Amino acid sequence: MAAWQRERPVWRADPRRSRAARCEGADPSAAGHPGPPPTGFTLLPWLLLGMGSLSNVLQGETPNPWIGGLGLLAFNSLYVYVTFRAFDRARRESASTRVALGLLGLVTTGLALGYGGNWLMFFPLLGLATGATLRGPWLGRVGLLLTLYAGAATWLRDGWDDASGIAYATFLSSMVTAAILSLSEAVRELRAAREELARRAVAEERLRFSRDLHDLLGHTLSVVVVKSEAARRLAPRDLDAALAQVSDIESVGRQALTEIREAVTGYREGSLATELTRARSALSAASVQPVVRQSGAPLAPQTEALLGWVVREAVTNVVRHSRADRCEITVEGAADRVRLTVTDNGTGAGTPAAGAGAGGTGLTGLTERLAAAGGSLTAGPAPRGGFTVTADLPVSGDLPAGGAEWATAVGTGPGAGTGAATTDAAAVTAPRARRPPS
Repeated sequence: MAAWQRERPVWRADPRRSRAARCEGADPSAAGHPGPPPTGFTLLPWLLLGMGSLSNVLQGETPNPWIGGLGLLAFNSLYVYVTFRAFDRARRESASTRVALGLLGLVTTGLALGYGGNWLMFFPLLGLATGATLRGPWLGRVGLLLTLYAGAATWLRDGWDDASGIAYATFLSSMVTAAILSLSEAVRELRAAREELARRAVAEERLRFSRDLHDLLGHTLSVVVVKSEAARRLAPRDLDAALAQVSDIESVGRQALTEIREAVTGYREGSLATELTRARSALSAASVQPVVRQSGAPLAPQTEALLGWVVREAVTNVVRHSRADRCEITVEGAADRVRLTVTDNGTGAGTPAAGAGAGGTGLTGLTERLAAAGGSLTAGPAPRGGFTVTADLPVSGDLPAGGAEWATAVGTGPGAGTGAATTDAAAVTAPRARRPPS
């Protein structure tokens, strides 16, 4: 009875929510609610199979009616206890539930062999409780043994005519109950898994967007700052050169707006060549001599997109942190792999972006992206001074599923850098503090 009282509020509350959703014209399952879970109340109506036995006790047709009444009470109590615990996996597999099921079998056997007739209908009820409780690989064996046991007990008490019907009813009640309840449980688990996948998809999209914003705005704002400094220094003595820098700032800003819109929609694709051109412009504006070397066969779009992001992040770090006057960008393609190396000769800290990248930005975010695509990224001090960023990726376009999704989501924009790429390095003459080459 305690189990009955625990389940009663749930049984009363869930139908109210379902009826309220139907009144509002909404489908509860469409809203992510699969409906009220099945409880022990689902199997309670089958106790009506024992009404014949109760009638025999009340009409005095049962010998020793007090024993029959106590047996009937014990059977119903054990049946309710077992069935209500059968809908919770932890309680269903507990020792107390198995012991109660065994006691239920003993009471059923005693009543059936002692009285026969209507009391034999307790075997199908025992099959219901067994099917609800013993789900899994052992159900078939237990169900078959229970069927044979019920048939043999009935044959000993009332003969073969009743034995076949009782055995058949016991078999159906155990197997069909287990199948229906297992299917219901599987459907609910699938719906829960679908909701979890939807939540993860939302979280991954938020992570993608935050990474894009970091990489886009970090690079763009660094270029804007450098070109603004150059324009301020050029304005007193070379107004035309300063206006050229201002024009480049306008172009960079417009391109940043375009890329942010593309990042929101998730459709950003482009080429490594575009990013290399933008890198030359940004480095030249920062008074850093760019040296770009590229060799090997053409790369797949996904690979180019990922390498473009590495170039963007590494060059941003060079401009902002390295205090270098020379930066070498090398792309070396082999038969199955491609390697990108960005090296500067600076003396400043080369790792702020990497440190800030915890949580999905900077070099840490790039490392995760390349790892998802089957590649790797390393960053650290160069042997001869300065800082080196090295990315290694498969040449083939057949990236793993996660890498292909990342590459498609975070590729560079079509026509990216149309403003910054037009900058003439010779027009940038602003003085900048340099360290003599090592």
